[in-house]
Amino acid sequence: MDAPGAGDPGLFTPDSVTWQLHGDPMMWVAGVRALYLQALHPRAVRGVMQNSDFRQDAWGRLLRTANFVGTTTYGTTAAAERAGARVRKIHGMLSATDPDTGETYGVGEPELLLWVHCAEIDSYLQVARRSGFHLTDEQADRYLAEHRVSARLVGLDPDAVPANQAEMAAYFEKVGPELAAGPEARAVDDFLLRPPIHPLLVPAREVLWRRVAHLAYAALPPYAHELYGRPAPEPATVTRQLRRTGTLLRAVPARLRWQLPPKHILRAMSRLGPGSRPAPYKVGR
Repeated sequence: MDAPGAGDPGLFTPDSVTWQLHGDPMMWVAGVRALYLQALHPRAVRGVMQNSDFRQDAWGRLLRTANFVGTTTYGTTAAAERAGARVRKIHGMLSATDPDTGETYGVGEPELLLWVHCAEIDSYLQVARRSGFHLTDEQADRYLAEHRVSARLVGLDPDAVPANQAEMAAYFEKVGPELAAGPEARAVDDFLLRPPIHPLLVPAREVLWRRVAHLAYAALPPYAHELYGRPAPEPATVTRQLRRTGTLLRAVPARLRWQLPPKHILRAMSRLGPGSRPAPYKVGR
């Protein structure tokens, strides 16, 4: 008897740009960039900080996000829909309060979900391309259009989500005046630079993690650097750093990288066969 979901390619399928790109190791750097960017929307980041102990559970939050992305990208259709339903349920139960006005609002408001979605997907795309994952502009547009699917899963109207680079740029231009590096953003910045860990691991944090955090910060758009008030290297220098890091990480055999839990890619390959293996060269097919 076949296992449940056997042969189900999921919501994105192995023919999508998403399937290939999300198997790239630079997604971890991109995820940290997304956190930096998301924190610049005061209403959005307030919803996170008021509903969780971010400083104590930031690692858990990052891993839960990675698990959601892995499930929706490589899981069965049923698994992806269940993951989306869980997120929508949680958002529906949470609210935040503006300390200046006293206004209480739901964290699942469309404008907040849209910001989180766009900051995340833009980070994945920008870091991947700048680090050497080759995508034409047409393929980059395909990637953004594909993520109207993930937007629907978290409760957004897909038609209201940017579906190409021009629409994404227009969205960031529109939302720009609402962004600020408030107290919550400063707390996120402080955590990402100095995450709490066991004292014995502090040297590793200084050698490894801070490099990731600095690179993710450097990969932000210039307006984000201005809001945070910390300088970054010139864009060309950052691109060279991203390429060096991408080259180094991609030199680690994929099968070894994919052994890390929860092994979404290996499970997808087991379900669909070895031909479903993500690889950059498959994007142009």
